[in-house]
Amino acid sequence: MKLLFKQRLFSWFDSYDIYDEEGNVVFTVQGKLSMGHCLYIYNAQGVHIATLQERIFTLLPKFEMYLGETYVGCIRKEFSFFHPRFTLECNGWSVDGAVLEWDYNIWNESQTLVATVTKELLRLTDTYVIDVALPEDSLLALMVVLAIDAEKCSRN
Repeated sequence: MKLLFKQRLFSWFDSYDIYDEEGNVVFTVQGKLSMGHCLYIYNAQGVHIATLQERIFTLLPKFEMYLGETYVGCIRKEFSFFHPRFTLECNGWSVDGAVLEWDYNIWNESQTLVATVTKELLRLTDTYVIDVALPEDSLLALMVVLAIDAEKCSRN
């Protein structure tokens, strides 16, 4: 299953539309005013299904994940040289990126590829292609990409 993650051109806060391969909106992401990034994820019907909240005052970036109102874990950036790494503290996934921080692979505990993430270049807004092996992993894979994008935005 492929998802196209595309940031809206004109928006005061982080705002994204996530499309499937046929061009249908699958998820919508709206940023909310808060300390650190706070992103609300809605399904195609406009129902709030998940939240990603950046924790501030941490040594390395950390994002808490909520499905509905239930805390399910966090995404932490790991200390590393050259290749960015993230760990999910809810299901054992790990994320490693390329040196230029445009391409990422998401792995499960048994080192099976869960998803690949590729940033499309020469676009007016941030645009990523998320290729997810299993459709049921698409929401958590999207949350990983949102955390990576927010971390890069905060750093810059």
